[in-house]
Order: sequence, then structure tokens, then C-alpha cells
Amino acid sequence: MATVPTWLRRAIPDAQSLAGKDVEDVAFAAGAAIGALDAVIRRQQRWAGAWRQRLALVAAAATAKQGGRVEDEAALRDAVLLTRPGDFLSVGPAGLLLLAWRRLAARPGDELLTEKNLAAVLEEFGYAPDDEVVSDLADDIRQLAAGAGMVATLTGTFMAAERHGFARAVGTWLADALLAQRMGWPHAVPLLGAEAALGASDRPRRSAASSVATSIGTNPERAKSLLAAQARAALRAIDLSAELERRANRLLAVTPKLRAKAADAVVDKLLSDDAIVGSEKIAGMSDRGLRRLFDRLVEFGAVRELSGRPTFRIYGL
Repeated sequence: MATVPTWLRRAIPDAQSLAGKDVEDVAFAAGAAIGALDAVIRRQQRWAGAWRQRLALVAAAATAKQGGRVEDEAALRDAVLLTRPGDFLSVGPAGLLLLAWRRLAARPGDELLTEKNLAAVLEEFGYAPDDEVVSDLADDIRQLAAGAGMVATLTGTFMAAERHGFARAVGTWLADALLAQRMGWPHAVPLLGAEAALGASDRPRRSAASSVATSIGTNPERAKSLLAAQARAALRAIDLSAELERRANRLLAVTPKLRAKAADAVVDKLLSDDAIVGSEKIAGMSDRGLRRLFDRLVEFGAVRELSGRPTFRIYGL
């Protein structure tokens, strides 16, 4: 299982201890944390989908709270999972935030920063950008990807979002997507969305139309804040991976004891997503058979019922 050395945990400052730290020291700690996260990602474990989607849920809940909404993780999960397939307009504004982060976690990394995908995700964040704005934003991101270093890329991504009047949450999404592209990860990992202390205003502001790539690096305090936040988020993701690996191993250990038809398909879904509803349509399995299978898995301690309700139950690692 993934472990983080004690020296690295001590090297990553919190928001209160950033004063007096050099940008280089914080960047070194952030680089080490991302390197440790990279090792987890490149293992390509069967449970990686559930891990990324669980991180997406955490990011969506934090984003909703920062935007003044009251929905917590359970409410967001309900909004998406209990909506009929294809009826995404019914998930509400908070549910759309979760869809934005689920998009980040599920789409291939090379699709995330296309103009088509950027337009879709901006709509999920509550904006209605025209084609010119989307094209300009995509150009800013391409400039950063082509020529900026890792520190400048992180800072510049937030500046690109602000330049077009988008809130901080959009900057966190873009930064995670661009990090995945830089690292060559097959899928992005939601990281910065769950960070409250980013050293940036929640109030979007439009700045002059200048090249983001040529105006970054002017605020070392903000760079330190973003780097420290990225490092903390990477460690949280690693810790969650270790927790979910234990749960996934338990599920895989009991799988041979399952005699229900299509049990393997259910296990695959549990390993690839944050959670599934108890009424999920599984080919070759009746509703009653699925309920009995989930009861059996809960009895084995292999999955948890996440809703706490007697009906419309939701199960996950």
C-alpha cells in the first residue's frame, strides 16, 4: 500500500506556517508529494476508478460549500445517482458541480482540455460562455502547457480562469487537468477542489486581455499557497488510496464466495465508481437478486451502505 515518508508530511506547510518559507522549499515539497502520487497512479489498480470518483465527490462538496450551497457529500451523491439516466438537468446546480468533477475523474486526460470539453464543464460550473471565451481560455491553457514550468503553470492556470471572470473552482479544475496532462496520467485526479486555502479570491474578476504565459510569477506568496495546497491535496489522495485499497482487497477476497449471477459485474462497478444504487440495472441479475447480493456483501464487511435509508439505498467501498 502507498505510504508517505514522515519527512515529507513535515515538509509540507499548512496555511498558517507559510510565512517565512521560500518558494523553492515549498516547490520541492510539492514536487515530492506529486512524485509519491504519481507512483500510486502508475500502479493502475482495479479500484482506481472508485478512488478518483470518491475524490471527485469530496471536491464537489467543497466547491458547493465555497459557493454558498448547503449540499454535503450525501446530498450530492443522491442528486446524481438517484436521477434517471440521461436526465442530467434534474440534478440541480449542486449536482452539476459533481458532474463537473466526475467528468475530470472519468474522461481520458487528453480530452479534458479540448474546447468542446471546456465548454461542457463551464456549463456544469454554472456559466454560459460563448465560443470566443472558450477558445481564448483554451489558448491560454495551451500556452501554459507549451512553455511554462510547473510552478508557473499552476499559478498561470488560476490567472487564466480569473482573466475570463471564472471563480476559483474553475481554476482548481483546470489546474488538476493540466497537471495530469503534464504528468502523462491516463486520467486526472481531483485534488485542488477540496482545498480551502489557496491564496486566491473567490470573487471572479476580469483582467486585461494579456498573455497569461507572460504575466505569471509576479506573486510569490500566491505561488507558495497554491503549491502547498497541491502538496496537501496529493497527500490526502494518497492516504485515501491506501484506505480504499484495504476495502477493495476485502471485496476481492470475498468475491469467490459469491454465487449470484453477474456478481463479477457488480464487483467491477463497485471498484470503478464512488457508489452504485441498490436498484442498478445489471444484465443477468434481478432486482431481488441484487438486493440479496448487497446484503451479503455488507454482511461480509466488503461494502458499506452509504445512505442510511431503508429504501433507495446506495452502496460503495
